[in-house]
Amino acid sequence: MDSKLLEILACPLCKSPLLYNKQTQELICKADRLAYPIQDDIPVMLEDAARKILDEEYQALS
Repeated sequence: MDSKLLEILACPLCKSPLLYNKQTQELICKADRLAYPIQDDIPVMLEDAARKILDEEYQALS
């Protein structure tokens, strides 16, 4: 993921900054506890495409 792109992307729901998880190829919104997938190097910034972050994953982000 390009660092410049990551700087301008924000959660479409709450406008919080996103964290990039290289291992899972997801952009993480800690505020909403959502993970947006990255498919073919393109972030899918749709609420319906996002998955809820489990409590264990959320604690690991802190």
